[in-house]
Amino acid sequence: MTIFRISPAVADAFPDTLIAVVTGTGLRGHETWPATIAALDELEARLADGGWQPADESDPRIEAWHAAYRSFGTNPRRIRPSVDALGRRLAKKGTLPRINPAVDSYNAVSVRHGLPAGAFDLDHVTGDIEIRHADGSETFTPLGETGTVENPKPGEIIYIDTTDVLTRHWNHRDAHRTRVTEDSTRVAFLLETVAASRDGHLLRTAADDLRTLLRPHCEKSTVQYLHA
Repeated sequence: MTIFRISPAVADAFPDTLIAVVTGTGLRGHETWPATIAALDELEARLADGGWQPADESDPRIEAWHAAYRSFGTNPRRIRPSVDALGRRLAKKGTLPRINPAVDSYNAVSVRHGLPAGAFDLDHVTGDIEIRHADGSETFTPLGETGTVENPKPGEIIYIDTTDVLTRHWNHRDAHRTRVTEDSTRVAFLLETVAASRDGHLLRTAADDLRTLLRPHCEKSTVQYLHA
């Protein structure tokens, strides 16, 4: 079993962090996921009707992530938290991307609740996963850029396993190696807040919503919570 850890330094810097780790095993990504399709369609319809907007940088949920990014040296208006970037894309284009059922599910939940979300294919993770500050020696190959190798800046917060970096800037961009595809059968989905005292109830609701989308298309789903 892959163990997730928050380093003591990150826990000290962000004591109000809460992360839901939703694990789906026996995922069937080649099926049609009707509830996920409906969730995406509903968000797009609500936006088109003018009755709803995704959270933007004036929203406290996004503001908290901008402050976190600035604290470890990342400009959040150049390199945006994942939920901020996804919400801006939806607001501009009126649609969310369709990648595959598992990714589409966490994107729908992320935008609906204004919380960053991501996922790792556990069959391509090596050892345990830690959220820690980079020292600058680590390597990262971005999603879709197999010929690229980057080095996170010292102090930048990363997810990392025993091979290399899984996400840069906490949740800005995922690595290619652990990307989730239709063939992924064992996946860890992450939902995050750095303001749990205010938004912890939203995180738990979002985790329940994600599990509802996963259950018809996997053998088992579980949720565990990682905190400082």
